[in-house]
Amino acid sequence: MATISPRLALLAGALALGVSSGANADATASMLGNTCAGCHGVYGASEGPASPIIIGIHPQVFIDMMEGYKSGDIYSTIMGRIAKGYTTEEFEKMAQFFNSQRFRPAQQEYNTALVDTGAKLHDKYCENCHAEGGTPLIDEETGEPAEDFYLTAGQWTPYLQYTMEDFRADRREMPKKMRSKLDDMLEKEGEGGIAALFAFYASQQ
Repeated sequence: MATISPRLALLAGALALGVSSGANADATASMLGNTCAGCHGVYGASEGPASPIIIGIHPQVFIDMMEGYKSGDIYSTIMGRIAKGYTTEEFEKMAQFFNSQRFRPAQQEYNTALVDTGAKLHDKYCENCHAEGGTPLIDEETGEPAEDFYLTAGQWTPYLQYTMEDFRADRREMPKKMRSKLDDMLEKEGEGGIAALFAFYASQQ
């Protein structure tokens, strides 16, 4: 019977351990991510309408949001209580799990008559941060989002509506640039401008 040298045996053991550790890490991330499935759907592909799609979300966006919910810096109804049950390391694993999946837009109805107007308003007021119809700007060198903004294209309209209400009621802190653009749009377009934007984002299917 052929014998295996101690060095080869050690190398084989190390490789096996590496594969096992990687598998365990993936399994842990998957297990943590699946705890969110009840509200956000399998892999974060929410079937809505009030729970946002988080499949494909940028890791840093996810981590920052969860830390904000946990600390109470970001207003929430139930996420604050849920986030308190996780550590930062677990947030990081969950973030990688959701980011590893391909984004799938919500299949929803929308007012087709408002889409063209919404597209023009998006280009005028939102494009600088939410490029290409509502996705974050991408850094050409790294391929990563250049800005940590949530996806708006393909997101559930009710979720966008509720979030906008929270921003406008000062329950959530609105970025200064966003407030300036929103105030300008509302002055010129009124509430219909927001409805048109939401129709445009919903059309990105």
